[in-house]
Amino acid sequence: MPSSNPIAVFDSGYGGLTVLKELRAKLPQYDFIYLGDNARAPYGTRSFDTVYRYTLEAVKWFFKKDCPLVVLACNTASAKALRSIQQKDLPKIDPSKRVLGVIRPTTELIGKFTKTNQVGILATNGTVQSGSYLVEIEKFYPKVHVVQQACPMWVPLIENKEHLSPGADYFVKEYTDALLRQNAQIDTILLACTHYPLLKEKIAQFLPTGINVISQAEIVADSLSDYLQRHPEMEERCSKQGHTRFYTTDSTEDFDDKAAIFYGSQVSSQHAELQED
Repeated sequence: MPSSNPIAVFDSGYGGLTVLKELRAKLPQYDFIYLGDNARAPYGTRSFDTVYRYTLEAVKWFFKKDCPLVVLACNTASAKALRSIQQKDLPKIDPSKRVLGVIRPTTELIGKFTKTNQVGILATNGTVQSGSYLVEIEKFYPKVHVVQQACPMWVPLIENKEHLSPGADYFVKEYTDALLRQNAQIDTILLACTHYPLLKEKIAQFLPTGINVISQAEIVADSLSDYLQRHPEMEERCSKQGHTRFYTTDSTEDFDDKAAIFYGSQVSSQHAELQED
């Protein structure tokens, strides 16, 4: 393969593949490289320091692969690591490179979906505990009232291919009911985990009619397209051969087997080792 400067997409596991799928559809001419840190997933239950350290290791790995731009397609990494990496590490490592997340693009738009100004967030424990969505939505839409609900069983269900089974209904209903008990006036629910789009239809079955259920992948793809248009100096650095490479820190066989659930087609991955400098 010719030398390239691909756009990097990172996730703690598989969920970021739902974002990559939309990025590929929106920006098919660009090269992409995906890394899932499956060996250390899930990130949602880990401490801020641990998520920051793991995410920084991944960012450095991407930079060694000549990626000028990294997208953290992981809500937990975006919540717990992005700001520190942007403010503390990038100026020292390479000020010309960029690391972006999935929270900011989503919170810039979420207020446009709600008519009642009542929004619910379904997310991992880590994202809920970070409070990042509360802070960011307050910046853009101070009149919007937000409630959150952690859904710790959803990622394991999805990654074990049980998310469409009748057994998953109990946990989907449990968390959606818990969210609505906090605020019955919610008219918009954000799926603040890149795994959760695979549960979107099942979630809708347990909600009153008229509630918008928003997933992030298309929003992030539109946001990155806009970013590249507004930053031609970065756009010119990103190679455009239409290639996509996949890496995992765990078993490539397991990754390839489960990745198709999220990506929508078969993938062939390579193994990656992440280590601290």
